[in-house]
Amino acid sequence: MRVPFLKRGPRSQGAARARTGAAVGLCVATLAAGAAAGAGPAAAQPKAAPAAAADCSAAYRIEQKLSTGTTWRMCWRFEAKSGLVLEKVSYQPPGETKPIRVLNSAKIAQIHVPYDDGKNEYNDITDYNFGSGLVNMTPAECPGGTIRTVKVPDSFTGSPNVKGLCTTTRSRGHAYRMQADTGNKVFQAQGKDLLVYTVNKVGWYEYITEWRFSDDGAINMNVGATGSLSPFDYDAGDGRGWPLGKGAKSYATSHNHNVFWRLDFGLDGSSAGKVEQYDSVVSPPAGAQQGPTTKTTRTAVTKELAGDAANMRWWRVISATGKNKDGHARSYEFVPGATTKYAGRPFTRHDVYFTQYNKCEQYASNNVRDCGSPLHGYSVDKWVNGQALTHPVAWVNVGFHHIARDEDQQPMPVHWQGFSLAPRDVTAMNPLTPSALAGQNGQPNTGS
Repeated sequence: MRVPFLKRGPRSQGAARARTGAAVGLCVATLAAGAAAGAGPAAAQPKAAPAAAADCSAAYRIEQKLSTGTTWRMCWRFEAKSGLVLEKVSYQPPGETKPIRVLNSAKIAQIHVPYDDGKNEYNDITDYNFGSGLVNMTPAECPGGTIRTVKVPDSFTGSPNVKGLCTTTRSRGHAYRMQADTGNKVFQAQGKDLLVYTVNKVGWYEYITEWRFSDDGAINMNVGATGSLSPFDYDAGDGRGWPLGKGAKSYATSHNHNVFWRLDFGLDGSSAGKVEQYDSVVSPPAGAQQGPTTKTTRTAVTKELAGDAANMRWWRVISATGKNKDGHARSYEFVPGATTKYAGRPFTRHDVYFTQYNKCEQYASNNVRDCGSPLHGYSVDKWVNGQALTHPVAWVNVGFHHIARDEDQQPMPVHWQGFSLAPRDVTAMNPLTPSALAGQNGQPNTGS
């Protein structure tokens, strides 16, 4: 259960609007060998100029050039519910003369916490004003970085000014390693990341919301839950909990953390993106074949989609205007993390949603904004209603079923959940390619 003074009255879910025509528009094409969607002539130049740098005041601008040469730029703001919101996110790797816009905005859109015994269920973002629980950090929590002061609406700390936003850099290990075919030459580089994170307290839990921007263009989104187990939820002795402490008397009730991210894409400065789904099927050897074969199909997602992860399935959002120097359409691919899908509510039954942009649709559940009518629906599953996707917004759901253990007290170790966005054809080559290998674009050379 939550600390009483943090609680906000939950908004009624309202009546769900009857929806028809919710089928996803499908246009399936088999991938030809060596063909790439949106590919153009090898000599083609980018179709549109990359987006300008983030245009916000210095106090709300994050700009970091990493030691490997990549620069990330973005603006930030803070709201009482979602907390940190990142906007106008752009990426400029070595070799690109201007920043490449990736996202219009990105934020946490819900942390849904239902308990296994059915007695408690929380929407931590909207019911508890997650952002207002921003806490102060010490320099030790932001090693080598800068802690910014955030003006927090309705701050639970008692002061509107909270030293709660850390920006720092961190090594992540090998970015690549390649030994030359001849001689002893080894090409290797150690990757660098920009980290942007906050800590928000909701009841007994403390959530670390981390955004990690890598020098190779990847974006990693993670939420880490730590703090304490609720001391009031120790009555589950019926198989819905785990015994903690001496003997088998106190059973901490198991529960889920279902985290949603909302991503409004703006690749190359345009919101007019496209979405594609890829599925691969492996077939056993046939005839004279020496091994199994794999066939991959591409599905154009032309209408709103409630998508489910499956083996060898993935999605990407594609720029409608920009191409890399090889003439291939820029895109970002969704790379899922470990998840436990919670079937208890309609909005948690899918792993990803692609909806047409609507300013009113801000939170994956208990959407508290006035959308004109309760019939609009208060959760993301109600918004998949057959609209054409011309300005796609992605909602990513990653779940964790928390069955407590002795090691969870005290304090509780961080358990992480999240996913990544990987650049696909954003640049013509590895953006960190060493100069000695810059000419090896296309079919690899046999000698180095």
